[in-house]
Amino acid sequence: MLLRIFPVVRFAVGFLSKIFGGSQPPSSPVEGGVRLARRSAGFSHFTRTILCPDGQKVLDLGPTSSSNINFITGLGHKIYNEDVLIAATDSRLLIPGPEEGSTVVDVERFLAEDLQYESESFDAVLLWDVCDYLPESLVKPVVERIYQITKPRGSLLAFFHTRDAGPETPYFRYHIKSEDMVELQQGPHFKLQRVFQNRHVEKLFHDFASLKFFIGRENMREVLLLR
Repeated sequence: MLLRIFPVVRFAVGFLSKIFGGSQPPSSPVEGGVRLARRSAGFSHFTRTILCPDGQKVLDLGPTSSSNINFITGLGHKIYNEDVLIAATDSRLLIPGPEEGSTVVDVERFLAEDLQYESESFDAVLLWDVCDYLPESLVKPVVERIYQITKPRGSLLAFFHTRDAGPETPYFRYHIKSEDMVELQQGPHFKLQRVFQNRHVEKLFHDFASLKFFIGRENMREVLLLR
């Protein structure tokens, strides 16, 4: 894996690696375009947890966004980026499954190649709605790894679709617009894999010290967690 000593440089290197010989996202007939602004109570509370002191380390697990980089660095922090969903779609991770002709993700290889940070490295993590789109076998291991690399009392922001969201719900990239506003921009055509109920979210993040739900818009729930 690439070193994270210079986070912003890693963004460019990581992006180029996806173009030249790296894993490719699923094709999407409509990607990018108009950004839709949404007020986010969860992100507003997340912002408050990282206001002070300067020099905190924030991990963004969505697609690279110049808006996110500018917002986090504008608070005096360092931002690291790792697009977990793109990494999870790497065809090199597929191994034979239990049924004839089936394939599954090699979890051990994924964790050996991705989210490779020292324990308790980050003050905050932006998980967005990654858990709703990850392959089933990766959800729990990824959350466990996030817990390991987050500092005690560190914060995590996650979004989850509600049961009213249909299976064809498009995947959106999240761009930070302000301390309580994010912009949604249609991204690669990832398929919504599941809808978590509140009790499932609580069980998935049971190691975290506290959890608070916020009602979002567009069939979304927002969750702020403290390690």
